Amino acid sequence: MYIKRNISWSLILRFAWKNLIFFALYAATVFYLYHIWGWTHIDIPFEPLSVIGIAVAFYIGFKNSQSYDRFWEARKIWGGIVNYSRTWANNVLSLVEDDRSAQITLIYRHIAWINALRIQLRQPNSFSIRENRAIERLFDKHGERNPVCNGMDDLLGPKEVEALENRKNVATHLVKKQGQHLKQLLAEGKITEFDKQIFHNNLEEMYNLQGKCERIKNTPFPRQYAYFSTVFTWVFLLLLPFGLLNVFETQLKELEVGHNWWYIVLMIFFSILISWIFSTMEKVGSNSEDPFEGRINDVPMTALCRTIEIDLRDMLDEENLPKKIKPQHNILY
Repeated sequence: MYIKRNISWSLILRFAWKNLIFFALYAATVFYLYHIWGWTHIDIPFEPLSVIGIAVAFYIGFKNSQSYDRFWEARKIWGGIVNYSRTWANNVLSLVEDDRSAQITLIYRHIAWINALRIQLRQPNSFSIRENRAIERLFDKHGERNPVCNGMDDLLGPKEVEALENRKNVATHLVKKQGQHLKQLLAEGKITEFDKQIFHNNLEEMYNLQGKCERIKNTPFPRQYAYFSTVFTWVFLLLLPFGLLNVFETQLKELEVGHNWWYIVLMIFFSILISWIFSTMEKVGSNSEDPFEGRINDVPMTALCRTIEIDLRDMLDEENLPKKIKPQHNILY
């Protein structure tokens, strides 16, 4: 998640530099053929092009709205994970009063669960977006797109860590282990049946929140909207320079030959500007489709996991608490 109020132009250019070069060369070629080679037959009326532009703008607007809904739902789910994590720790400390070891185990296993869930959600899938190499290098440098499951040794016992190696869904297994531990505590008389029911209500909510995350992760944004949004945008962008020939033609005829180059420059500039605006709007929607990929517009799960860990270990009255996650290049992961 980008945390600075204004996006830096260096980051914008990382996303846009290839498109800007293409738009400049493409527009320059079209205007060169029209004005220098005299291919006056390649111009098209701007009116039908403006209709296409309006339709594309509506289509992109719908896509961006739905993409943002996916991001906001994901952020609300992780807000719920934060809240229920604190509730879980409070219940553990309040209801398992006479067993410090069990308190630590239950809370540490929960910290392992949130991190396992984060790691599972960050794994790429078949419809993960791919950016240009400049952006990919930046994300590779930050190392949050496809993290490995490390640090579990500090949270779980050796046997439990070993048992996780062959599990298909580590997060699901950890919640199951919490239930088994509660059953053991009940058998030992350390909690009551009513206490166990309270805990299981928490575990049920954890499964619900995990399932909601997996639903977003494993359900791609409907491809008919995502794909045709890109297609329609590029159809408009490729036709745009031909439409601008007709717009500026009248003004060019009224001026002397020596001024023609200035208007050609203006036509190229406006073609690039309009193309960049539409391509950026389309790209914003594409980058918000999958909010768990560990990219610039995604839910900062690493930071949220660390916040939960700090809160829960503080509730255990520990002193050497981990530090908060800091943003990298103004991106909080």
